[in-house]
Amino acid sequence: MKKHLLVIRLSALGDVAMTLPVIYSVAQAHPDCHFTIATRPFFARMFINRPSNVSLFEVDYKQTYKGLSGTFKLLRQLASLKIDAVADLHNVSRSWTIDGFFKLRGIPVAIVNKERMARQQLLKKNSSAPKQKNYVLRYVEVFQKLGFSFSLNFKSIFESASPILPEFIKENECKKVGIAPFARYTNKTYPIEKMQEVVARLSEDKAYEIYLFGGKNEAPILKKWEKPNVHVLAGQFKIEDELAIMSALDVMVSMDSANMHLASLAGTKVLSMWGSTTPACGFMGYGQDEENALCLNLPCQPCTIAGSEKCQLGHLQCLHQISPTLIVQKIKQMIKN
Repeated sequence: MKKHLLVIRLSALGDVAMTLPVIYSVAQAHPDCHFTIATRPFFARMFINRPSNVSLFEVDYKQTYKGLSGTFKLLRQLASLKIDAVADLHNVSRSWTIDGFFKLRGIPVAIVNKERMARQQLLKKNSSAPKQKNYVLRYVEVFQKLGFSFSLNFKSIFESASPILPEFIKENECKKVGIAPFARYTNKTYPIEKMQEVVARLSEDKAYEIYLFGGKNEAPILKKWEKPNVHVLAGQFKIEDELAIMSALDVMVSMDSANMHLASLAGTKVLSMWGSTTPACGFMGYGQDEENALCLNLPCQPCTIAGSEKCQLGHLQCLHQISPTLIVQKIKQMIKN
């Protein structure tokens, strides 16, 4: 069995989050092996309460490892770690450079199979292409190729140590609902005026406390939705603190975005909303029930694997046809169950 494994996943936030359940599970199953995770500094902060045999190697391409000289510096430093095998969970040009470096030294390398051609078949009109394998399972296969046997037993990054919660989120009788209305791409984002209606309707019931997540630039929009039981968290907390807050929620509402995956790491149920992408693309949150994925599965869905700025047909009916009433009903149903 390999004694020191290099695991590569450099970006993006949601994709790195999907690696955690696998990394934590395999590390716990093989305490005699050390796992070094190469990822961006910001993403490294997600690895909360990680197993003691997991360490982080922060790869900052903008400063420390910038340009060709930076790449050589990165490879030299990785070589000094005495790596026995490489698990490439990214499969892009930057990770291929690292893969090739170790292959030339006779080090075994396993690379995630993204099945790019099969994914593209999903986008064809009237396609009968099969549903894509979830990426968490693809990551499991990479470790299996390197000889690691283990079960996916991850439940939460807070399973071994309870999170420290801010005072405003402490225990009370109210049901706590998180809502992350934004996504990186327009055609993955539920119309903002409709989401505002969701918040307004839900807030009419004082049995609910609603917490709005987003970035600093999105906070001004969300501030307009504030009420005594509607709280704007956007731009106020570090990612570690947001994960802690998510762990205290009864339900998280999210697009097909990083927040779905972050809430999954916190062990929280997610009501996910799908537009240009669908769960068939393989990016459903870890441990989430597909029954809680609001996806209309229109003939034009999916039209993209990762998202884009415009609806190709110009109507975005995949999201417009999901009513605020349905979302509110689904939230209440999930909490009741």
